[in-house]
Amino acid sequence: MTADNLCGILPVAKPEGWTSFDVIAKLRGVLKIKRLGHSGTLDPMATGVLPVFVGRATKACDIIPDRKKVYTAGFEFGVSTDTLDITGKVLKKNSGAVTLSEIEQVKAGFIGDIMQTPPMYSAVKVGGKRLYELARQGKEVERKPRSVHIGGIEILSYDENARRGVMRVLCEKGTYIRSVISDIGDSLGCGGIMTSLERTYSGGIDISQCESIPQIEEICADGGLESLLIPIDRAFEVYRKVDLGEWETKLYKNGVKLRIGQTGLAEPEEETLYRVYGCDGSFLGIGKVRGGEFRCVKNF
Repeated sequence: MTADNLCGILPVAKPEGWTSFDVIAKLRGVLKIKRLGHSGTLDPMATGVLPVFVGRATKACDIIPDRKKVYTAGFEFGVSTDTLDITGKVLKKNSGAVTLSEIEQVKAGFIGDIMQTPPMYSAVKVGGKRLYELARQGKEVERKPRSVHIGGIEILSYDENARRGVMRVLCEKGTYIRSVISDIGDSLGCGGIMTSLERTYSGGIDISQCESIPQIEEICADGGLESLLIPIDRAFEVYRKVDLGEWETKLYKNGVKLRIGQTGLAEPEEETLYRVYGCDGSFLGIGKVRGGEFRCVKNF
């Protein structure tokens, strides 16, 4: 398969100290492919699942239906920094005791749909500039809180003497774990920082499926790139399937809207997305019923 025809998701285990862009830049050299993208930026200190979209699959970066993410995060209460994590400048300390029962009680208020203010050290843009760029200049600007969803917070371990522990957070796209920990610390009246972060699940990919950069280099050197790629249609398995005939496949590929009867759908639902496959079984893309017609939303 040529580089132009490649289409899949490469499950990468991002190493500590690398930005998500660093990973993409490295992989462009390893894979000899320019058309790469990723879903869900990770901070340099974070490790874990980074789905990298290869070739035509880059069209799917922003439309993957599985928004769920799972993180394992180290935390420490009684200290606050400008970055909300252990890499930042210490702003204040608090020597007050924090018990596990207090944490369990407070964390309940951070589960469900909550409002979260993006941290200054983040990639969010305000006035056309990244917040972290402004933060590095010593500037702090007003940020609008936005709604995020947290499905659960589990305290995996906690040392009351050191006020350090590890938590697992189930959330959706757009959630800052540093902010979750800092906000819990503020609610406890002592502050808090993130000390480590690993993303163990993202967009349908588990950490157990991911390969390290050195492993990817070795496999690709032996011509095994395709064996690493997850077919892009697996990311859309929650959608119902549409199988088109030979004539309908030709029409669909040419952008022609189909009659519902041409799709084989027994009970079509308006504004519902479907996985579309051609007469040869190949995945064509995502389609939608609108106004009694079936049309292409995104082709691959």
